[in-house]
Amino acid sequence: MTTARKLIGAILVHESPEGITAGRITECEAYGGFWRGKPDDGAHSYKGLTQRTRAIFGEGGHAYVYLIYGMYWCMNVVSGKEGEGYAILLRALEPVKGIDLMEKRRRGKKGKLLTVGPGRLTEAMGIDKSLYGADLVTGPLYIESDGKAYPFERSKRINIDYAKYGKHFPWRFTLKGSLWVSKK
Repeated sequence: MTTARKLIGAILVHESPEGITAGRITECEAYGGFWRGKPDDGAHSYKGLTQRTRAIFGEGGHAYVYLIYGMYWCMNVVSGKEGEGYAILLRALEPVKGIDLMEKRRRGKKGKLLTVGPGRLTEAMGIDKSLYGADLVTGPLYIESDGKAYPFERSKRINIDYAKYGKHFPWRFTLKGSLWVSKK
């Protein structure tokens, strides 16, 4: 949970051939491990190591990028030690650089429709399967922190109703007062 809290307010940057885009992380969710003795059955790592999840079980500080519904990419920050299976889903960010490029990638969408939601965020930032396992320290996809502790709110994770236990875990973090977060 510590890493998820620290990601709130940090800046996600992507230096792509098209240009540089960046945004302040305003919403994320932690996945993996246990809470109050219950396993996180909402985590991709819950069923163990597979070809798809190998990045989650790798060293922290790398990207786990995967496709949902056959059309949207999602990005997680791997946060555990090798073999642990911990990751943090990036759910929303507030654009701070390359907004014109983000709007182009999102076909003219503006405001919250630009980067609020995991699929919108990755599309606006130009993140896809080519960045699976990318080192988030050495770039071209990386996270910058100014070292400040940003105020956050904590709540249950959303849109994982399939998870018997995990849907109740209070592992969703949002930037307090931000308009750039999901409704729930």
